[in-house]
Amino acid sequence: SRRHKQYREELNLTSPAAPLPLRPEASWLQFHLGIGRDGLYPRHSAAVTRLLRDMRELPTVSADYSQDEKALLGACDCSQIVKPSGVHLKLVLRLQDFGKAMFKPMRQKREEETPEDFFYFVDFQRHNAEIAAFHLDRILDFRRVPPTVGRLINVTKEILEVTKNEVLQSVFFVSPAGNVCFFAKCPYMCKTEYAVCGNPHLLEGSLSAFLPSLNLAPRLSIPNPWIRSYSFEGKEEWEVNPLYCNTVREIYPYSNSNRLLNIVDMAIFDFLIGNMDRHHYEMFTKFGDDGFLLHLDNARGFGRHSHDEISILAPLSQCCIIKRSTLLRLQLLAEPEYRLSDVMRESLLQDPLAPVLTEPHLLALDRRLQLILAAVGKCIDTFGEATVVVNETAQPQSPAAHRAKLDT
Repeated sequence: SRRHKQYREELNLTSPAAPLPLRPEASWLQFHLGIGRDGLYPRHSAAVTRLLRDMRELPTVSADYSQDEKALLGACDCSQIVKPSGVHLKLVLRLQDFGKAMFKPMRQKREEETPEDFFYFVDFQRHNAEIAAFHLDRILDFRRVPPTVGRLINVTKEILEVTKNEVLQSVFFVSPAGNVCFFAKCPYMCKTEYAVCGNPHLLEGSLSAFLPSLNLAPRLSIPNPWIRSYSFEGKEEWEVNPLYCNTVREIYPYSNSNRLLNIVDMAIFDFLIGNMDRHHYEMFTKFGDDGFLLHLDNARGFGRHSHDEISILAPLSQCCIIKRSTLLRLQLLAEPEYRLSDVMRESLLQDPLAPVLTEPHLLALDRRLQLILAAVGKCIDTFGEATVVVNETAQPQSPAAHRAKLDT
């Protein structure tokens, strides 16, 4: 703290503005109060519009490592933790109105693709992927991604100057180019090559709104039935067994709720963004078994526009069910006048960091949408529309007896 105080005095850093009193009309609080059974916010939410503006503009009053980062401190053994802290640095920023947001800094330029030899679980986390995922989720009318916006953060004034975490203070340094940088504190990752740097102070990043605390709104974290193997070899059962969905259907709650339909929604969303890292999903306990699934942590999406990872669609292609509302929305976004890439391009122009995605990534959305519709079409040809396309309140039928037809 003595070094931090000296640093502040040398740079003549000014103290941040005092926090405002907590206001019931604060946008983050109104966002929390607006969470309902159908999604994180209503279709036309003034609170979300104000929240995006506030996350973009309000001063920060504190900064800290996320709980994930804190859990890694002193426990950075590769045999225990597959994703080293230095690769996925993120911070919790508190804004002047008491709202909190998760800050993920820029780690990869927009025009860079994930190298072919990278495993999905060691890929970079991309700030622009978090932003684009929020816009896509809203366009699909899922409304399951927390509001996310891009922002240029002054790492000196808006992180170093306001943090009380001595560990975070200690990892700031000035690079040979004169840029202010910081990195994650981890015994074997304390290397400046893992740092993120401002230019010289400004750094691009995404800010995602926090959900209500677990005390106020308890959530469950549930393993994805189509979880991937998080090792360098070996495969999960769903990757080798085309009848795997029949097994899932026999397991509660997939046997007697709409959970499986929500899993298919999530798979469609992940396929569009190219996210292979959906090992768990979360849901609010308040809404019971039929509650919506939260689409959190999307920073490993939009890594490779030149590759379509068709295995992500396994829940759809193996179970052959889809919500009618989801299919209608996808069909609309395939029409020339409502083309998904065009709608996304227009939506992303609202973000301060626009252009958020490069043109190849936007065009990849149209290509992947056609692959989804083709997969649905194959299911309908095999089992009939009445079996495949279902209303959300209806119990999906199991085409178990004919399941192997798709694989012949």
